[in-house]
Amino acid sequence: MRLELDMKHTVIRKIARGFAERHLGPAAGEIDRSARFPSDLLAKMKPLGYFGIQIPQQWAGAGLDTLAYSLVIEEFSRACAAVGLMLSVHNSVAAYPIWRFGTEAQRQRFLRPLARGDLVGSFCLTEPNAGSDASAVETCAVLDDDHFILNGNKVFVTNGGLAGIALVFCRTRLTGNPRELSVIMVETDRPGCAKGPQEELCGMRGNPVCSFVLNDCRVPRDNLLGAPGEGLRIALATLDAGRIGIASQAVGIAQACLDASVRYANERSQFRQSIGGFQAVQSKIAEMAVGVEAARMLTYRAAALLDKGGRVTMASAMAKLFSSRVAVQAATEAIQIHGGYGYTRAYPVERYYRDAKATEIYEGTSEIQRLVIYRELESGREG
Repeated sequence: MRLELDMKHTVIRKIARGFAERHLGPAAGEIDRSARFPSDLLAKMKPLGYFGIQIPQQWAGAGLDTLAYSLVIEEFSRACAAVGLMLSVHNSVAAYPIWRFGTEAQRQRFLRPLARGDLVGSFCLTEPNAGSDASAVETCAVLDDDHFILNGNKVFVTNGGLAGIALVFCRTRLTGNPRELSVIMVETDRPGCAKGPQEELCGMRGNPVCSFVLNDCRVPRDNLLGAPGEGLRIALATLDAGRIGIASQAVGIAQACLDASVRYANERSQFRQSIGGFQAVQSKIAEMAVGVEAARMLTYRAAALLDKGGRVTMASAMAKLFSSRVAVQAATEAIQIHGGYGYTRAYPVERYYRDAKATEIYEGTSEIQRLVIYRELESGREG
């Protein structure tokens, strides 16, 4: 098993890191304080193919693999997690399922503008009464001749404020299963689709998370992704891949915590020496480094497995569970190393902590990841 990046992936990481250090890092603090997504960055990212990393070139994508996607998300999140989140969700749970499950006509109509970066995508599963329990989705779509009429309320929609296309999970009642779910692609400028105000989040404040209210929103039947009743299957397959992106994001945040801690330990002096000379601080940083590297390896393994066409349900759940925990632990220790300054906005580690916590919640909480892992072990499908 190859553990080192090849030349292609090394170059991809180098370019992504350079872009992030030039354009994201210097603006990250202000993005967090103002809770505003830097829309001007979208135009700068488009020529680099970041909006269709895994999408084949025939559909205007970069035609790269999942490992390349993981590297880009890691480097972006290391500099500014809110922008890393936007890119992760757009690629993994908006563009990717359309490429995998869409028809040729749907790829032409929806995937091309997403892969070019002309439109930003979002994934609308969560509702006020449906979070981890996807079977509780209440949004419905009634077929009226050659259109669906959608009614419902989606909450905590990542990229919501930017999104031009939303993958909406709803009940179409076109099969004999009363609990069926389907996926309909909704252009967010359609009459009857209204965006709520941006959520006041603890972390990831630069991402315009909001709610969507669908009130008699009329959408062509051709916007149905996959067959009626395939929504749950599409959601599970999409989240299997999407969790690799969140794991990559957590690794990037954890690496930022490690970088900041090493830097501060060498700068800060107490008792006439740098605090990096104290064994207690050295121990914290060493444990942080081990955790970051282990999380990175789990994440890259899941990415490589997906690229080989293997089943990644358990691998991606493990990567997300472990990487998100490492990110939170690294941020906690980074604040401790910074002492009182770490609890102020004078240093970025307090932002890292707020951002890291989100990775334990979205695209499946840590509790759900443990459940997924257990079920895969119990069934013997992986491992």
